[in-house]
Amino acid sequence: MSTATNTAEKAIRRKQRRDAKRQGKGTQHGPLLQLVAENRRPEPPRKPRMIAVAPLNEAQRRFDALMSANTLTFALGPAGTGKTWFAAARAAERLRDGEIERIVITRPAVEAGESLGFLPGELDEKYEPYFRPVREALEEVLGAGAVEWHIKNGTIEARPLALLRGATLKHADVILDEAQNTTPGQMKMFLTRIGEGCRVIVNGDAAQKDIPGPSGLLDAVDRLCRANVRSVAVMRFTRADVVRSGFCQDVLEAYEEPAAEPVNDDAPEADLAGLRRFIGA
Repeated sequence: MSTATNTAEKAIRRKQRRDAKRQGKGTQHGPLLQLVAENRRPEPPRKPRMIAVAPLNEAQRRFDALMSANTLTFALGPAGTGKTWFAAARAAERLRDGEIERIVITRPAVEAGESLGFLPGELDEKYEPYFRPVREALEEVLGAGAVEWHIKNGTIEARPLALLRGATLKHADVILDEAQNTTPGQMKMFLTRIGEGCRVIVNGDAAQKDIPGPSGLLDAVDRLCRANVRSVAVMRFTRADVVRSGFCQDVLEAYEEPAAEPVNDDAPEADLAGLRRFIGA
């Protein structure tokens, strides 16, 4: 068989595989579309988890009380204090118990100090890495199957912050995570989405800001507190409130101390020397 024939056959097989993949992708939600056509909804898991969510320390107890008593609660503080986990776990519990109609999770699509580049897939697939930390908390309370069902049913929704413009959020627990990476304009846009029956939690750590310019988180806290806007609370966590691990607490303490001498991150000669030693090893 000639080389040209082999090449042509390979091209045909590649096209067939691409076509089959497209067809599979297009029918990925076939069962859901069938349910919609028949005016039915997917059935929830038969045995949802019944894990009780309890504060782990005094700081989380105060946070819990503030969330229950206010429309908007800002949670500021270092990593590992349970800001995101506890807010998401409480929201999952309220959804499971029928106290709210849905959960909306959002955050700015900003990476921690580096660019991930182009992410393949549809919009929800691109946003999945940003949603993952909150999803893990939801799964811990509800179970992975229940979370998947709620996502397909639209009762748990992860939406990029940039796509909330024009939306009205009602009868939901809304969590804005990594809020230190919002601009003042983005934060104003987000806060003006809040409708009736919403409980909103805005989490962030000003020390981990990854964007230039002022943070919308600190700007909003300052503006709303000075204006005495009703039903707004601020919870400030400290290093002493860390629950992730003792090691995490020790790391935070080390980074709070000033460095002994300036660290030069732009040291190409040192990098080259290390590379030469590695190659020569």
